[in-house]
Amino acid sequence: MRFGHAGDDTAPLRLRSCPAALSILPVSLLHAIAIFAAGVFAGTINTVVGSGTLLTFPVLLGFGYAPVIANVSNTVGLVPGSASGAVGYRHELAGQGRRMAPLMCASFTGAVIGAVLLLSLPASAFKAIVPAFIALALVLIVLQPRLTLILERRRGHRGRIDRAGPLATLGVLIGGIYGGYFGAAQGIMVLAILSLSIDDDLQRLNAVKVVLAGLANLVSGLVFIFAAHVAWAPAALIAGGSVLGGALGARVGRRLSPAVLRAVIVVIGTAAIVKLVA
Repeated sequence: MRFGHAGDDTAPLRLRSCPAALSILPVSLLHAIAIFAAGVFAGTINTVVGSGTLLTFPVLLGFGYAPVIANVSNTVGLVPGSASGAVGYRHELAGQGRRMAPLMCASFTGAVIGAVLLLSLPASAFKAIVPAFIALALVLIVLQPRLTLILERRRGHRGRIDRAGPLATLGVLIGGIYGGYFGAAQGIMVLAILSLSIDDDLQRLNAVKVVLAGLANLVSGLVFIFAAHVAWAPAALIAGGSVLGGALGARVGRRLSPAVLRAVIVVIGTAAIVKLVA
């Protein structure tokens, strides 16, 4: 069964395909299980590390969805998982409201800009840009252990800073734009920005990252629901899986082997690049 969608790649997304057709596409039991499982893993990885999109996006590509439609549906589907992860991190989030307020505004604004760019640029631009985005995300994932060490050493050589300054807020804004447009490894980017600019426990900063990346997903997802064509069957399956994965990520994700997670993401991300380029 092929789930591809015909359309003019030079046309903006809002002008492509038929919304009704995208809503009623049949999903076989095997495909449904695969998409749900990808949602579980993505929800877990988004909470623990970030970059769960590199699991769900290639799965939708593999089942024949056009890249932009796959990205839109994936973004909508991952929103509940972010909420689940944030609830799981509620203890780490306690007392961070004032710190988070300007960062949330920056992430919100960036996500709107990114979503508008996705809807405004031709689909061919997405196909050309996203392989580079995925490659950058994979590099960040591979370098994450070394990056974490550098960040910890940097924090050890400076005075305590409790709030994010203008540069950090700008970085979160750029991360929000990236998240609204595509979003793979946005969490890693945001966590790096927070770690460089705020002196606090890494788990508390990771909790903030979950909220900021989830907010970007929520905002762009809402834009897509009202202005784009969502493939609702896979979006719903990813949503159900990501809720379970988000809860698992907050509870037991710290016990998972980071090396195994990175290896899985790199393999699947590489397959996505090959799929898009080919």
